[in-house]
Amino acid sequence: MSIRVIGAGLAGCEAAWQIAEAGIETELYEMKPVKFSPAHHNSNFAELICSNSLKAERVESAAGLLKEEMRRLGSLLMQCADSCRVPAGGALAVDRDAFSEAVTQKIGNHPHIHIHHEEIKEIPGDGITVIATGPLTADTLAAQISALCGGSLSFFDAAAPIVTAESLDMDKVFAASRYDKGGDDAYLNCPMNREEYERFYAALISAERAPVHDFDVADPKVYEGCMPVEVMGQRGQDTLRFGPLKPVGLRDPKTGHRPWAVVQLRREDKAGTLFNLVGFQTNLKFGEQKRVFGLIPGLENAEFVRYGVMHRNTFLNSPQVLHSDYSLKMNPNLFFAGQITGVEGYMESASSGMMAGINAVRRENNENTLTLPGTTMIGALSRYIAAGSETNFQPMGANFGVIPPIEPHIRDKKERYAAFSARALHELNEMMLANQLSQY
Repeated sequence: MSIRVIGAGLAGCEAAWQIAEAGIETELYEMKPVKFSPAHHNSNFAELICSNSLKAERVESAAGLLKEEMRRLGSLLMQCADSCRVPAGGALAVDRDAFSEAVTQKIGNHPHIHIHHEEIKEIPGDGITVIATGPLTADTLAAQISALCGGSLSFFDAAAPIVTAESLDMDKVFAASRYDKGGDDAYLNCPMNREEYERFYAALISAERAPVHDFDVADPKVYEGCMPVEVMGQRGQDTLRFGPLKPVGLRDPKTGHRPWAVVQLRREDKAGTLFNLVGFQTNLKFGEQKRVFGLIPGLENAEFVRYGVMHRNTFLNSPQVLHSDYSLKMNPNLFFAGQITGVEGYMESASSGMMAGINAVRRENNENTLTLPGTTMIGALSRYIAAGSETNFQPMGANFGVIPPIEPHIRDKKERYAAFSARALHELNEMMLANQLSQY
């Protein structure tokens, strides 16, 4: 009896650990150092690429809550991170080399984990497998996954920012669809007069952009088809007004007139707690996004749960193909984990690997798989990837916008977030007791 795990990044290592800790022989496949992706350089497992920060430590924050849930569930990566931490104020940051080395040693020394340094080019047709090959999945395997999932695989992530509904200024925003088609609940609209548009436009085209790696734009036709809003704007002052910001078919009920320009917000989740900025794929630095997009009427105090990104990112259209237990709808013995599922961030990826590993074990033992309560951060993220928008699915990191609200509404944000965290940890503990999930 054995389970395969493909990929020894953060998600793959967490999945392999959970499986091995259950006493099941684990065949872990990692193509490094035989072959490296364009972004990887270290032969160790769980390599941290962009940053050594694992985000906020406070349990009353979304990122802090996620990490605390992982600790309680017996996360290998949280053990290693806590042992390799470096001073970082309110964040948990690690010595990235020491962290990867610690994970590699733990995985390598586990008696039930058997490591194979080779590239997997075909999806195994038998047994239980967890695929955790990440956002730069090798082309051959990516093509196999795409074919298996009916083409529901993205190779380039051109995503618009996402904001919380409760942070919008509804005195300025109005709900309507163009020409009253599609219902008023589908879109929110941020109207601009000429002066507001010109101020926004000037800030947009002069804002600082994030660097782009060559492998992110290997196909110029892809980049052209997902043109950043700031690049489109540089083609002329009225280009956006005749493109994604066109006001045609809309009237501001406060004035009775058509605005000079309109930024539309499209519902991101069924509950209507999250909205994305339509047509705002962008490569601006995150701080610049907050500053520039904050000039849009109604978004002055917007809370961004995800900033816009443009880079190569292999990820599934998970609402079409995955269950919330991370298994494939058409093959329950095949699990996916990590950024390929549409979770975004180091610990988010690891948490999905943890749940995929736990559920692979349960599948092997003929037990019902588990999805954590939607009130927990891990459970909310797994539900998001299974029930998000099928037509406009965007990857998502930990944020309180994906957690069900507490009634009655708590106005103070700090108190509200503390209540979210307290409820999450209480319900996680209850579920762990009910399902005999162990803590370390």
